[in-house]
Amino acid sequence: MKLLAQGYFITGTDTNVGKTFVTVALMRYFRQQGKTVLGMKPVASGCIVGQDGLRNEDALLLQRHASKQVDYHLINPYAFELPVSPHIAAQEVGQEVELSVIKKNYQVLKEQAELVLVEGIGGWLAPINQSADVADLAIFLQLPVILVVAIRLGCISHARLSYAAIKSSGIACAGWVANCTEESMLKRQENIETITQNVQAPLLGVMPYSKEAAIVEGSENFSPL
Repeated sequence: MKLLAQGYFITGTDTNVGKTFVTVALMRYFRQQGKTVLGMKPVASGCIVGQDGLRNEDALLLQRHASKQVDYHLINPYAFELPVSPHIAAQEVGQEVELSVIKKNYQVLKEQAELVLVEGIGGWLAPINQSADVADLAIFLQLPVILVVAIRLGCISHARLSYAAIKSSGIACAGWVANCTEESMLKRQENIETITQNVQAPLLGVMPYSKEAAIVEGSENFSPL
């Protein structure tokens, strides 16, 4: 697997496809290659209120698996308690997600690491404010995209649609990762092969089915090609 950029934007075919687990596995993989790596989750909803304020479970995982510890608010500048689309959650509290703020935080992180992985929210066209979506954020950051595909019923269409949308946006797609989310998925390999034939971006690796804890704790679950 050859990825050479200073940063990547991790998106998915939908919500709950394993973007965070793939991002963590990639972080661990690159760290094993001797790279200093930081993760970023710019926008998150469904956050939990703690003694330090709103915190997102995914962002905390990225913070935990980074090469160095950085301030939480750099990783996750926009955290919302309501577990709904972020543009709605932000509106509920009278806040606006600003792309310029996210880019400023990204620039700070980029100065501290060789590689920064930015995880989006939801799918490629999920709105993050009243006028911009995840695609706009990736374009604004000028980061090549890695697409996470949950290998489950319907994944072929979801993968092809998402890839077509990424391609039409003009941003580079560095590749895709197959995340095997269902233990009893029928014809899993055939589905992966079909996506490979129809998506003109390299298959970077396969995340075999595993319980969440095992995926997070071990990059050995990621099989780079």
